[in-house]
Amino acid sequence: MKPTFILRPLVAAILAGSAMSSYAVSFTNNDVTLDINGTVNGFYVNREVKATDATGKALATTNNSSIGNCLLPGWINFVATTKVDGNDVKAHFSFAPGINNNSNTVGLPIGNPNPASGTGTNPYSQIDTRNVYFQYGNNDTWGTIKVGRDIGLFGQNIILSDMTLLGVGGTTGANIPYNTTFGMIGHGYMYTGFQPQITYTTPNKNGAQASIGIFQPSKFAGDQTSTPGVQAMASYDWKGAMPGKVWVGTVSQNTSCSGNTVGCVSYNAQGQEIGVKASSGNFEGVLYAFTGKGLGLSTVGAQFNGGADASGNRTDSKGYFAQLTYKLDGKNKIGVNYGKNKDTDGAVGSTAGVTTAGRNTTNQAYTLGWYHSLNKYVTLVAEWNQEKSENSYDAATTKTRNISLGGILFF
Repeated sequence: MKPTFILRPLVAAILAGSAMSSYAVSFTNNDVTLDINGTVNGFYVNREVKATDATGKALATTNNSSIGNCLLPGWINFVATTKVDGNDVKAHFSFAPGINNNSNTVGLPIGNPNPASGTGTNPYSQIDTRNVYFQYGNNDTWGTIKVGRDIGLFGQNIILSDMTLLGVGGTTGANIPYNTTFGMIGHGYMYTGFQPQITYTTPNKNGAQASIGIFQPSKFAGDQTSTPGVQAMASYDWKGAMPGKVWVGTVSQNTSCSGNTVGCVSYNAQGQEIGVKASSGNFEGVLYAFTGKGLGLSTVGAQFNGGADASGNRTDSKGYFAQLTYKLDGKNKIGVNYGKNKDTDGAVGSTAGVTTAGRNTTNQAYTLGWYHSLNKYVTLVAEWNQEKSENSYDAATTKTRNISLGGILFF
């Protein structure tokens, strides 16, 4: 097992269920192999939030700290694999609890302060089961079919390339204490999420591969979701003196009105993305951009959340992300990244009877990080993150600064 700060394949395996060369624990009975792997982490975070009005006058300053998880929660994976008639068969279950009970964002049943906790109406009172799927096929011949719940296609590669995946990154929108932070979500890209899907992936031909799937529709408008969402991704990996990867992706979903609901509004949500990652010597760089129409408030980070106003005027979203990391030696890596998202019109500052034309909200942030491989299992992390949020409708500005120190273990 390699030092954890360069274990991008391991992180991808935990999030996306891809193949791994080694596992912590492996059992084989007859022709079925059960592999078990996971991760645990904990961080101390000190955060300061300052809000100012249009004149720069301070409105409020908040200071707090916590012991919590990073962008990754805790994670345990159970992966069963076998081969039948020349085809690979795989089943993947995972559970992703955090180390805090009391969280308004992602919590556990015991001690959850939400009024609906434990009643079944609060989604954060459930165990976070991110991967529940089976996969069948042959990557060398006809491809593979995946059925179940797994990471989405749109936005997948960028979050797996974000260095703050092993750290905290930003904390805007994540109440303290929390069981996951935001990394650079909402500050350069949107969160892909773990979604029910039926996805086909082509064989990998000389580094070229593509996936397309139908996804559980989100009822973000109208009163009918008669068609599923569609996501697709195509990528090309290359080796050599400057190995890297380029990818494009798209997402689309329609909602409609039955005609029996007064004031019902329907619209189509869609988004496109492009990204590239390449390395030279000890340097690795990432460049990424996306655009969306009705896809949701990208500054919040979640797809289909705030895609339009009450009249059906869609939110325009766009963002970009850049990152550069450098391996000092076999134990240490440093990095810096920057990202910005902007939402215009639609649900931005939407209030009853008020036009939203021309209104916009922007989020931008940058992170400085140091990642030290203590041994083949444990990585120590120190990050400094600065976030800034601005909007045009009341000219308010919020700046969030946090310093985080902690560690993450993979086994």
